Amino acid sequence: MSISRRGVLFGLPLFLAGCAHTGIGEQRLNYAAKPEEKFPLPAMHLDKVKPELRRQEVAYDTSHPAGTVVVDTPARRLYYVLGDGRAMRYGVGVGRQGLALKGDAYIGRKSEWPSWTPTANMMRRDPRNLKFAGGMPGGPNNPLGARALYLYRGGNDTMFRLHGTNQPQSIGHAMSSGCIRMLNHDIIDLYSRVPVGSRVVVLQA
Repeated sequence: MSISRRGVLFGLPLFLAGCAHTGIGEQRLNYAAKPEEKFPLPAMHLDKVKPELRRQEVAYDTSHPAGTVVVDTPARRLYYVLGDGRAMRYGVGVGRQGLALKGDAYIGRKSEWPSWTPTANMMRRDPRNLKFAGGMPGGPNNPLGARALYLYRGGNDTMFRLHGTNQPQSIGHAMSSGCIRMLNHDIIDLYSRVPVGSRVVVLQA
């Protein structure tokens, strides 16, 4: 059976719409509600984050081996290298200029729904943080969000983290105190992929 050129042209938009619908369906699944969490997460509204900043598997040419986390600070992207030219890509929020980590580190420890204690520098820059000097318990209002991956060098905590956020509008921007923030759904996904000891490479402009 032959198909006319007119038939192909007529059917093409429907085919493309079907592809787009499949992509949106996968993204909705990625950001669906997580009632099993200690602090249940509602589904995230996709319109809160630009499509290019949502989690997706992409082609990625790199010399870093599978299992490496690469933070491309200027691009506001984080890549978890899968190997064979592929990576899982996430949109991130990054630190303001002068507050960022650069170079190699590794994940020294991991925490679910972590507590947060501001550093001395954070309290000096913003005295409102003084009330949390004794620590803020984990939970939906905690600035570290649902998970935290603590970056170490030479056995020492760098005080930089990859962590979740309850401010999805901050993804894609430079506004944090130097840490790399991710959507709560995304940091949960990354947390499940990376064991303690995993290498992290932070690229700066």
